[in-house]
Amino acid sequence: MNRLLPVFLFATVATIYAADKKTALDRYMAKPDAAYQYRLVKTQRADNATVFVLDMISQRYLTKKEVNRPEWRHWVTIVKPARVKHSTGLLYIGGGGNEDRVPRARKELVAIARATQSVVAEIRMVPNQPLVFAGEKRTRSEDAIIAYSWDKFLKTGDEKWPLRLPMTKAAVRALDTVTDFMATKKAGGVKVDRFVVTGASKRGWTTWSTAAVDKRVVAIIPIVIDMLNTEASFKHHRDAYGGYAEAVHDYTEMGVMKWMGTPEFAKLKRIEDPYEYRDRLTMPKFCLNSAGDQFFLPDSWQFYWKELKGPKHLRYVPNTGHSLGDSDAIDSLVAFYHAILNKTPLPRYEWAVEKTGAIIVRTKDKPKEVRLWRATNPNARDFRIDKLGPKWNSTVIRPANGIYHAPAARPPKGGWTASFIELTFPGKVKPFKFTSGVVVTPKTLPFAKKA
Repeated sequence: MNRLLPVFLFATVATIYAADKKTALDRYMAKPDAAYQYRLVKTQRADNATVFVLDMISQRYLTKKEVNRPEWRHWVTIVKPARVKHSTGLLYIGGGGNEDRVPRARKELVAIARATQSVVAEIRMVPNQPLVFAGEKRTRSEDAIIAYSWDKFLKTGDEKWPLRLPMTKAAVRALDTVTDFMATKKAGGVKVDRFVVTGASKRGWTTWSTAAVDKRVVAIIPIVIDMLNTEASFKHHRDAYGGYAEAVHDYTEMGVMKWMGTPEFAKLKRIEDPYEYRDRLTMPKFCLNSAGDQFFLPDSWQFYWKELKGPKHLRYVPNTGHSLGDSDAIDSLVAFYHAILNKTPLPRYEWAVEKTGAIIVRTKDKPKEVRLWRATNPNARDFRIDKLGPKWNSTVIRPANGIYHAPAARPPKGGWTASFIELTFPGKVKPFKFTSGVVVTPKTLPFAKKA
C-alpha cells in the first residue's frame, strides 16, 4: 500500500493564518513537497487493539550538498482500540534514530487508546538523526543538530536552516497520515480529523509549533520544555548558575548564546520561540514540567505564563529530572486528554504569587488534596535533580475561607528554597494534578552582576 496526499494540503494549512504576520515556519509549511508518502509495513495485535506500523517520508530538508540525509523518514505507529468513540486522536511526537527497526507500539500508548477509546499515534525520528552536514566529519543528533541549524541561520540569515521547520512539518504530515490512513478500508474507515498533540523536550517544543500552524490541533500537552520567551529564560539560567548547564552544551559549543540581544537572534526567535506565536496558541494547553530539570530552571514559567492566552494548566513534578522518570506524570496526561475528548470541564482554580513570595490558590472546584512542596539548597540557587537530589518534601495544607496559602519560605543564610502548591482533583480515568508555578526564595540571582 502506498498513498500520497495532494501537495496542496500544506497550502491550505498555511492560509489559515493569512491574517497573521507570516514567519519562515508558515512559508516552509506552505511549500509543496512531493517527497511525502507513506506505506503500511505491519499490522500487529495488542490487548483489545490493533496496531498499524507505517513507513512515512515527511519531506526533504535541505539537499545532498548540505546534509547526508535530506529525505526525512519516520515510523508512524497507530493504535486503534477495539471500539473508537471519538474523531479526535492523540499524536505523540517521539525521537529515535533512523537505524531503528520496525517498532512495536509503546505499552503506554496502547493503554491510553484503550482507556480513552480513541486513536493514539506516535511519529518517531523527529528529528531524523544522526545527520552529517557538509564540511563536517562528525555525526550530529538531538540538540547538536538544532544548535548547528541555529548557527547557520544566525550567520547567513537563510531561513531554510532552523530545524524547527522540518520537525514541525514532520508532525503535521503525521496528522495527515493518521487521518488519511484511518479512513481506509484496511483501517476500518474511522474518522480522525482533530488532534491533541504531545511530546517531550524538543518534541514538546515541536508540539507548540505544530499547534501554531495547524487548526486541527484542539489541545496540546507540551512536556519538559519550560523555555518559552527563550532569551529571557537563557539570561535567567546564566544569572542563577553563573554560566550554562552541561545539558545545553551543544548550544554553548556553537556560540549561540553570544548572539542574544542581536537583530539576528531576534529573527531566530520569531521563527523558533513558541512565545512569538502566543496569539495563535489559544487552545487548551497543559504544560507538564519537571521541578528538577537539567535544562530549565523551575521558575522559568515567570517569563511566559501570564501572557499565554486561552485555557491553560500547569504541573511541576517533584523529585524528577528532564525524563520525568519514576513519576505519575503520564497519569496527568491521560486525565487531561480524556477530559478534552469528552468535553469534561477541567478543574477550576487560580493561583498567584505575592511580592513576599507567598503563594495563594483559590479553587472553584473542590480538590481531593492540596500539598505544599518545598526543597532547599543550602549553598546554591540550583534545584537540578542530579545536583541536589530528590530533596522535595510535601505537607498537606488546609484552606482558610476557601483560600490555600503558602507563606514565603525562609531558607538558611546563603541558601535558596523552592516552593509550589499542588492540587489533586478526582478524574474519570486518572486524577488531575495541577500546580502553581515554582517560587524561589530569596529572589536574588547570585551571578546577575557577575556574568
